[in-house]
Amino acid sequence: MFDKLIKAFKGRDSETPGEQDSTREKNLAAAAILVEAATQDADFSAAERETILTILEGDLGVSASEARELLAEAEQQVADHIGLYRVTSTIRESFDENERVDLVEMLWEVVLSDGELHDFEANLMRRVSGLIHVSDQQSGAARKRALDRLNRNR
Repeated sequence: MFDKLIKAFKGRDSETPGEQDSTREKNLAAAAILVEAATQDADFSAAERETILTILEGDLGVSASEARELLAEAEQQVADHIGLYRVTSTIRESFDENERVDLVEMLWEVVLSDGELHDFEANLMRRVSGLIHVSDQQSGAARKRALDRLNRNR
């Protein structure tokens, strides 16, 4: 128990190489699904790109340079069509319930950042929520929180 407390206070620097790989894999899966959401309307706008970088740095706690690396790698994965199932299964297996709901909120923030919700984006949100076991109610509440955050930042 004390080891967990010490690790929590020391932060990421205390992670073993295996834990660092696991964290990177989680962050990359999150970045990939965010890019997938941003590209659903065939227009990966500067606003969506900036929103993803802000999320990676602020919500996932990565450095600015690591956020740019994750974004570039995620864009490549999406371009290579790695598949929604592969990414969502990583998310489902690696994220706890609260993290999955938080991720859905981040997804809503990305798809709404350009001021429009396209049919393809709405469809993706329903599919992803189901695939990562986030209920419609949880997704709806996450959407509302994302809208509130976007409105505060404008």
